[in-house]
Amino acid sequence: MEATAKVTFVRIAPRKVQIVLDLIRNQSVDKAMAILKHTPKAACEDLEKLLKSAIANAENKDMDVSKLYVAACSVDQGPTLKRIRPVAKGRAYRINKRTSHITLVLKEAE
Repeated sequence: MEATAKVTFVRIAPRKVQIVLDLIRNQSVDKAMAILKHTPKAACEDLEKLLKSAIANAENKDMDVSKLYVAACSVDQGPTLKRIRPVAKGRAYRINKRTSHITLVLKEAE
């Protein structure tokens, strides 16, 4: 049995989220929460909320919270917000503000 949680259109680049997801993959829920609390990355705040949501989803499915671990986690690129920054001599440089779709799957350990 598994519990999933998904968050979409998070305003952070997927490659920044991927670094933190690699830290918590295949970890127990308690250890993953501790890693997210003590890692100084911008993505940790959103991932902590997502992990709490997945735990709540698992409780609603009558799963044992003490046996849960992060079975799978992935990030996909969402739509990119394209912005223009003026530079010298009348030119314009493009700034891409990337978004992410993050999925987290929890399973019970046997």
